[in-house]
Amino acid sequence: MINFFKNKDDINNNDFLSKIGSLLIHAAKIDEMYTSEEKEIIKKTLIKLGANSENIDQIIKKAELNEDKSNQLLDFTKDIKTVSESEKLEIVEALWKIIYSNKNADMYEANLMRRLAGLLYVDNKTMGDLKEKIKKEFSE
Repeated sequence: MINFFKNKDDINNNDFLSKIGSLLIHAAKIDEMYTSEEKEIIKKTLIKLGANSENIDQIIKKAELNEDKSNQLLDFTKDIKTVSESEKLEIVEALWKIIYSNKNADMYEANLMRRLAGLLYVDNKTMGDLKEKIKKEFSE
């Protein structure tokens, strides 16, 4: 489990995790098919990032509301880009898992990931390496 929140209380932890969740949900919904498998990937990712499993449904619900109300990626990425490189890569890996959970990345999902690479300050090689790793994982 990654600990983003060394000096923050649970309410702030849940707020930050819901922002991460909103980004993950946005990726899941971009192909207009928000599946239970994608939701499970989101839950597992948020728990791995420090969410309490008892609060996970509440965090997901808040993230879904935030995603519904927002009309721009900056709402989700401005805080995420400040986390450590390893934490950021964990989030990017989860995004690729969501995209490849249906074995295919459409043009909207690919465009989203190109935009996120810039917004989260992840270089193209790292983004491509994570993509290939997850693509291989989901094609086996």
